[in-house]
Amino acid sequence: MTTSDASEPVPARWTRSTVYLDMWVDPDDDPRETDVEAVDERGILLDYLRHYRLTMEMKCAGLDAEQLARRSVPPSTMSLLGLVRHLTEGERHLRRVMAGEDAPKLYCTAEDRDGDWNGAIADPAVAEDAWRRWRAEVELTDRFVAGVPDLGTRNAGVSDLGPDGADLQLRDMLVAQIAEYARHCGHADLLRERIDGRVGQ
Repeated sequence: MTTSDASEPVPARWTRSTVYLDMWVDPDDDPRETDVEAVDERGILLDYLRHYRLTMEMKCAGLDAEQLARRSVPPSTMSLLGLVRHLTEGERHLRRVMAGEDAPKLYCTAEDRDGDWNGAIADPAVAEDAWRRWRAEVELTDRFVAGVPDLGTRNAGVSDLGPDGADLQLRDMLVAQIAEYARHCGHADLLRERIDGRVGQ
């Protein structure tokens, strides 16, 4: 272990990979890489979404509830567990906007708008529930998208992404979802490295 300027122990860099020592996994073992080539707009968008969802899972792999719930730096309430809960809300948001589904928020309320972050506590049951809910919401989103043949389909529900509920196409929402995951995968890079030295890939 090395020591930061603030005398707080910090983990050494991750070195498990055998090809590139600072990677998480060897390139041949990376679950995000496949031999399937996306050849159209839908395939490309869904492949990017799949890639970033897997990246988020990889960044949380092997951690216990305390590590997942560990906050970044004050005053931020961000944690890896909070990210999983936040992205679960995002999956529901896509269907609420595009399909008009009755999919109220799971964690956030009028009284606690940051319930996804604030409720991410170091409890194994909370962590297990977060992953279960995230996987269920991902499956529901994928099922919905697969059932919409035209990416130009407009939103059936009301969105908070623009004035008057926003007139959005499904392709807009998929790009927004990819951007949300990509942004938070960057946060997860730093959160994970602070926990055990594992760096982004």
